Amino acid sequence: MPRRGAGDERSIGGDQVEGRNAVRELLRAGRRRVREVWISETRGSRVLDEIRRLAADARVPVREVDHEALRARAKSEAPQGVLAVAPPVEVVSLDALTHDPAAFLIVLDGVTDPGNLGAVLRSAETAGATGIVLPRHRSARLSPAAVKAAAGAVEYLPIATVAGVPSALEQLRRAEVWSVGLEAGAPSSIFDLGVVEGPVAVVLGAEGGGLTRLTRERCDVLASIALHGRIESLNVATAAAVACHAVAQRRASRQR
Repeated sequence: MPRRGAGDERSIGGDQVEGRNAVRELLRAGRRRVREVWISETRGSRVLDEIRRLAADARVPVREVDHEALRARAKSEAPQGVLAVAPPVEVVSLDALTHDPAAFLIVLDGVTDPGNLGAVLRSAETAGATGIVLPRHRSARLSPAAVKAAAGAVEYLPIATVAGVPSALEQLRRAEVWSVGLEAGAPSSIFDLGVVEGPVAVVLGAEGGGLTRLTRERCDVLASIALHGRIESLNVATAAAVACHAVAQRRASRQR
């Protein structure tokens, strides 16, 4: 993974991972040293059986506990009968993310809901994004709820934290990474942009408010997702899924 940068936070999030997919990918990836796994579900489950096997292979202790004990320890509402204790996610520098000649970054500008943050991370990872950029302030944190919603994506996606999104976009411009802001009503379609075939950062705004004025002004181009029904907008997690896979499809077509 890309290196940390001087002055950046060393890690984000907590020391607990909850949810079946999130814990399974934590063990599969092997990038964080898992201290122990708690399981309260005794009924047969393919995913839980796999978690037990992966933990055994990695020599990670598994504690079989009752439901009440696990719920008392859990920090999310529905841990799905399993949690793991591991160090927080290490962050990387924005500079390191831009060194990838095939950079495909997702920049979040004020997304405050942990569930939306996790869902965006999941969509980004499945679309082949190479990194995530999060502001350190006025943004959802990488909480157990966000990590659970990400379903393991945090184990594979490098994450950079920045003091502000507008200044980060200036840094991306200097590194010759195009920034594409997703904006309702923008004349260009995210499906038709040729610039996404090279190093690109897709910028997503806050729930309800969208991109801030300064972020909008710093984007190289604004693009929209055409809507054909009567509802006027998509929530940020859904918009991210559409945009990420539109970019992924365009980049894949270029390579064929």
